[in-house]
Amino acid sequence: MKHTILSIDQGTTSTRSIIFNENGNIINSFQKESRLLFPKNGWVEHNPNEIILHTIQTASAGISETNDKVDTIGITNQRETTLIWDKKTGKPVCNAIGWEDIRTSEYCAFLESKDFTSLIKNSTGLNINPYFSATKIRWILDSIPDGQNKAENGDLCFGTVDTWIIYNLTKNKLHITDVTNASRTMLLNIHTLKWDKEILRIFNIPLQLLPNVLPSSYDFGVTDPKIFGYEIPITGIAGDQHASMFGHACFEKGMTKCTYGTGAFILTNEGNDPLKLKNYKLLNTIGFQLKQKTFYASEGSVFSTGSAIQWIKDGIKLIKDVSDTNLISEDTKDNGGLYFVPAFNGLGSPHWKTNAEGIITGIKRTTTKYHLIRAALESTAFQIKDVLQASITSSNSNLPIKVDGGQTKNSFLMQFQADILDRTIKVAKTTETTALGVAFIAGLKIGTWNSKDEIKSIIKSKNVFEPKMKSSERDSLYSQWCEAIQKSSLTVK
Repeated sequence: MKHTILSIDQGTTSTRSIIFNENGNIINSFQKESRLLFPKNGWVEHNPNEIILHTIQTASAGISETNDKVDTIGITNQRETTLIWDKKTGKPVCNAIGWEDIRTSEYCAFLESKDFTSLIKNSTGLNINPYFSATKIRWILDSIPDGQNKAENGDLCFGTVDTWIIYNLTKNKLHITDVTNASRTMLLNIHTLKWDKEILRIFNIPLQLLPNVLPSSYDFGVTDPKIFGYEIPITGIAGDQHASMFGHACFEKGMTKCTYGTGAFILTNEGNDPLKLKNYKLLNTIGFQLKQKTFYASEGSVFSTGSAIQWIKDGIKLIKDVSDTNLISEDTKDNGGLYFVPAFNGLGSPHWKTNAEGIITGIKRTTTKYHLIRAALESTAFQIKDVLQASITSSNSNLPIKVDGGQTKNSFLMQFQADILDRTIKVAKTTETTALGVAFIAGLKIGTWNSKDEIKSIIKSKNVFEPKMKSSERDSLYSQWCEAIQKSSLTVK
């Protein structure tokens, strides 16, 4: 059906509003850069009012430049970022605490010392980590005047970014979230899809502080008519990586998507049974929920991929532009036995070694800067393989890997990724997979598309890379990478 859909994509560094038509084509797009705040070492904050201002500004610009009336809105957002505001005034009690913020590291260590790891993992699917919202909520309630009493009296509201945006777009009428964002708080029981009362007791977080949890595709409500000039239904919400998964049409068990950025996020569809998701090496999370059907996912987070190339460029100045790595790597016969583990912020999935340090190993008299450039690119592919090896579902699958993000422009990396995984790599045609994904989620609810099969017919790949490497070479290269990882871990103090 002919429809016009507005996707609001609120990310870490920018807010974008993109309008799609029923063919998944972009009608227009507007963006505002976000200002990150770093008040102390390890602290990362956002101005909550700036988030709303940029959301309304970009969305209004898109709506005014569209000939057709917008039929619905989908919202996708940076996950885990935590906000608390006064229910009566709608004003935030402090800045939003960003997902990268690690101020609660000591509290997380305390929770682990009390043997809460298994309880929290089995219920929420997550490892105890400052990454998630729960410890951020506790920090805010402990830091603001009379925070705990206000929360218990129902005077405060907690939300991730989606909740904050909807609360403001509806003029304080809706305090809601969807299951994907809720599953990143470390408070949601992913089996029952309800807030876990036992875990709430551990954190001493009152239930009345939390938003109502709903499916990803749902009639959430409508925007206040004064904001955009008329009421617009909101029918889609999903965290950014979940929306990307949907935008790649990873609808069947075993389907995997990878988004390459500063780091990399790998999600594999694990089907409909959360009981099979007991994997401590990966995060177990909700992929998305349509109607009453929930799809689960395993997730691996790699901390340094694109940042490794940025370091090659800005840190040691071996290249002038990141695009130079493609031709240099293709012209360099091999890595010369050189392996680079870019553990700038420790190692993420599946190793979870926060104190691991970056290393370069295998240096010889014949080593050149070109070997290091190639090794930096190869490290991205090896780290993705580490994650997929840890996923039983994905490691037993021969389905193509769907990919998006900046590094997918590098044809050498994409071919090497296919070779080292022995899997086909499909590069998304659109650069806006996340925004398109939440447009699909919103459009399904209003009948723009009637089925996931209809959506699949819209999604196209730009490039396809097939594995060409011999298994003996693949095994040898990966074995040496694993040795380098062990050496990196030995640097832990």
